[in-house]
Amino acid sequence: MNEENLEWKEIRTEHLVQDEWIDFRRSAYQFPDGTVFEPFYSYSRRDYVVIVASDEDGNYLCVRQFRQGIGEVTTEFPAGGIERSDGREYRTSGGSQTPSEDALAAAKRELLEETGYTSENWKHLITVPSNATIADNYAYVFAAKGCRRAGGQHLDETEFLNIRKHSAAEIEELIAEGGFQQAIHIMAWLLAEKA
Repeated sequence: MNEENLEWKEIRTEHLVQDEWIDFRRSAYQFPDGTVFEPFYSYSRRDYVVIVASDEDGNYLCVRQFRQGIGEVTTEFPAGGIERSDGREYRTSGGSQTPSEDALAAAKRELLEETGYTSENWKHLITVPSNATIADNYAYVFAAKGCRRAGGQHLDETEFLNIRKHSAAEIEELIAEGGFQQAIHIMAWLLAEKA
């Protein structure tokens, strides 16, 4: 018997925005003690991959791009969404919990599209909720070593990014100075360094 009894029961949900890109919801929950509280906001977005990629010289492939959430150009690792065959950017309620595209295949595709590099040496580091407090999507984190240039970038219509190579020391410095601003990417770096 589970003596913790910590689960909340969703008793009402309103879809505030539900289009091809996001399902943004306002919900009411019943707490374990029986009280009901609202509103709680949550959203569904697409699962995605993050790639800690190093080239044959041991430099790390990073990208610089504008992030509208903080209104700044950031340095981060190559990353991108796992494509779904249903055309949506997220799983629907009661829908399949398994992404349509294999996570490793998505990682290989995103690395090639964003940087023009490929690798034959891949390692899955972790699969973790992107933001367990308000979102239901997952980040699949990989390391790719010995990356080689195989061509140019093939960016999506909404992607405007530049490739930068950094040494391990430079990435550590960027993180320490607040210049590497994606939390999942920092976690990916720390896991890759231990792998």
